[in-house]
Amino acid sequence: MSAGGSNRLLTPEEVADWLRVSEITVKNKYRTWGLRPQKVGRLLRFRERDIVAYLDDNYG
Repeated sequence: MSAGGSNRLLTPEEVADWLRVSEITVKNKYRTWGLRPQKVGRLLRFRERDIVAYLDDNYG
């Protein structure tokens, strides 16, 4: 398990609110940012721990 964060799944909207970007930006850039989505049916979800790891690696 990565340092920090949990396995809680976040919607693109929740990730966008957290990062203070638009939901469209999250949907267009998650691959560039190296975030691995979890597909729930046709819906994208992101693990909280992956977002924390991304922030630590790039801005921590």
